Amino acid sequence: MTEGSAETRRILVVSHTARPEAIAATVSVVHRLRQAGVVVVMPASDREDFEPHLDSVLTAKLGRDVAPDSLEIALVLGGDGTILRAAELLRGVSCPILGVNLGHVGFLAETESHSLDFTVERVLAGAYTVEERFTLDVRATADGEVLAETWALNEASVEKRQRMLEVAIGVDGRPLSSFGCDGVVLASPTGSTAYSFSAGGPIVWPSVQAMLLVPIAAHALFNRPLVVGPDSVLTVEILPENVGLGVLWCDGRRRTELPAGAVVQVSRSTLPVRLARIDKAVFTERLVNKFRLPVAGWRGSRASSTQEASAPNEKAAP
Repeated sequence: MTEGSAETRRILVVSHTARPEAIAATVSVVHRLRQAGVVVVMPASDREDFEPHLDSVLTAKLGRDVAPDSLEIALVLGGDGTILRAAELLRGVSCPILGVNLGHVGFLAETESHSLDFTVERVLAGAYTVEERFTLDVRATADGEVLAETWALNEASVEKRQRMLEVAIGVDGRPLSSFGCDGVVLASPTGSTAYSFSAGGPIVWPSVQAMLLVPIAAHALFNRPLVVGPDSVLTVEILPENVGLGVLWCDGRRRTELPAGAVVQVSRSTLPVRLARIDKAVFTERLVNKFRLPVAGWRGSRASSTQEASAPNEKAAP
């Protein structure tokens, strides 16, 4: 299959074969998009995995048949891990990502599996808005050598391998504190509901331009999470006296071993991730729905905008 004419619509589908519901949803979406005249694109690994369930002639291969920068939108069928994989595939490309949750909480996902038909209808109608989430540039060095230059949508975490880590943390090139700990999470607002949240960090609304530093089980009196401005640089140094290795994880996907003396710096990236939205629900409602928070006793308005679609062809970022 080739890219076709410039007018051809090309939609990326990212999924997995780990569960029967994901297979069924993917097959349904591919056939629905094909019926609408869309060129359905899949990553090479997904296309290979789905060969027992989906004829490969129905899809084009990302990168070989269709260039990433020619994609209209990416439909991601899975949990937050699948959405993070899609963001990795589309790094530096303006293609927005719309997630359909087939996992557990699925905080990055826009809709749930029971809304699959509705979601496909909205995508085909172009009835979605796009919001940009800032990402993190991550750089790790040791003895003048660059160990990693990577990025994260949710967080970068510096963690122990076996023994407790001895670290020093800093902000904007100035030392702030040092302590022993299990690790340190450096998160974006998007990541405030992920690992940072589990480590005791605050929830930060996506519209807030900030970065978080959250110690994990720190042996120190000063062990509170920090929230800094988007132009700051956060630093975690593994102290020379540390015994053993640490490890750097970015979004739980990309791993780098860190020796004693390694320094990890995190700053705001110039490349955002674009998330497509078809639901006008505010972030407060998303928190309530995803975490099933009790709201009994609230005396204000509780009007819900769940599944209220945006006007067709409204694709400008809010």
